[in-house]
Amino acid sequence: MGKLTTIFKDTAIYGLSSIIGRFLNYLLVPLYTAQLSAASGGYGIITNIYAYVALMLVLLTFGMETTYFRFTNKTHTDSQTVYGTTLITVGSVSLVFAVLVLLLLSPVSQLMGYGDHPEYVGVMAVTVAIDAFLCIPFAHLRQEKKAIKFAALKLLNIVVTILLNLIYFYWMDGKDVGYVFYINLVCTAMLAVCLITEYTGFRWKLDTQLLRTMLSYSWPILVLGVAGILNQTADKMLFPYIYEGSDSMEQLGIYGACSKIAMIMAMITQAFRFAYEPIVFAGVKDKDQHEMYVQAMKFFIVFTLLAFLIVVGYMDILKYIVRRPEYWVGLKVVPIVMAAEIMMGIYFNLSFWYKIIDKTIWGAIFSGIGCAVLLVVNILFVPKYGYMACAWGGFAGYGVAMLVSYFVGQKYYPLKYPLKDIAIYVVMAVVLTMAMYKVHDDQPVWLSLTANTLLIGIFVAYILWRDLPLSKLPIVGKYFRKPNYKVKQ
Repeated sequence: MGKLTTIFKDTAIYGLSSIIGRFLNYLLVPLYTAQLSAASGGYGIITNIYAYVALMLVLLTFGMETTYFRFTNKTHTDSQTVYGTTLITVGSVSLVFAVLVLLLLSPVSQLMGYGDHPEYVGVMAVTVAIDAFLCIPFAHLRQEKKAIKFAALKLLNIVVTILLNLIYFYWMDGKDVGYVFYINLVCTAMLAVCLITEYTGFRWKLDTQLLRTMLSYSWPILVLGVAGILNQTADKMLFPYIYEGSDSMEQLGIYGACSKIAMIMAMITQAFRFAYEPIVFAGVKDKDQHEMYVQAMKFFIVFTLLAFLIVVGYMDILKYIVRRPEYWVGLKVVPIVMAAEIMMGIYFNLSFWYKIIDKTIWGAIFSGIGCAVLLVVNILFVPKYGYMACAWGGFAGYGVAMLVSYFVGQKYYPLKYPLKDIAIYVVMAVVLTMAMYKVHDDQPVWLSLTANTLLIGIFVAYILWRDLPLSKLPIVGKYFRKPNYKVKQ
């Protein structure tokens, strides 16, 4: 139970920074959607280019974050050597990537559809190369349990990004989407300076024999990561090529803007991962880990379902994150994208069995299957159904990857998950969601919000009754415990 408590504590720190950071980052969505109309395609360009950025980050780090955690906690390896080898390798690959893109900027830009604005591609290539290198110092902070520094730097980056965007788009009334990418480069360079103590003050050493061993562990994670990120971004990269209408960037902008509302699930999953991953690998030698894995899975599902209900229940308020009503036609994708994110989080939790037994090839297989499903759905249905097919493609891809990983995992690393309890929570969430949509039909907003609050309260009450009785909660729990009277002799 101690390690589960540690996970909750670190998740609170990482989660607070992630949630606050994402919330502050949400300020960019109303800013961009207020300054860039859907018809201009500006937000579609942002959505499209950042999809490529996400993919390149996975390729340039090639699974070395997870590999770093695994090898740092091996008994026969020197953590300093592992860290130095990881830094040199990722840094070298990132540098080569940036140089190649700059040398071949014109043809690369033409291929991506930005022949008129090659500077977008060049700036983001340099930015993503620096970001990829900085992933390792940030992983080092997590390994060293420096959650406060990690969170502070992440928040600093977001705050400065927002301030610079406000200066350009609000006070200067700017309209050039390219400044989004210039600002990103400035803030990434700032982070590199702030993290200088994490990659200085020690002798960098490249252990080639160790590197070969690490690469044999990391390449399946790379395939896994590529397939996983394609599940999140392939639709946004493919959309301009396969959508049959002439307004592809407008439609992509609507989809990208409305999908941002669903990103609360990505926040929770990311916060959980930041805390969970180092603890799992640090305790890999312990025998009594199964109960922690099982309980962590259950509570992850419970609280993501609660988050799902909150977002659906207060959609009439949250939709104003996207400022222009012309974008609101895409709000129907939000529940689908959120459900897909929940399944992605479950899949992440299920993934530890093959990482722990050093069989990461399974992750590549599962993610590849999920990615194939997503691509098929997008290619077949986007031409006719547009971005709705993108949302359902992600749902199908994550759902298949999650199920396959569970059934295979039960064969090689069986865990007794409380499937009955989880099923009850899932069914409750589905029924309450249907009730919310039923109440919403032809009802005043205030009445709909009131009814949704009561429905969310039912779910919270069940959590407190079934799994988190008030008497067991810290601090407030003492007010709900029965007094322990002693009988005088």
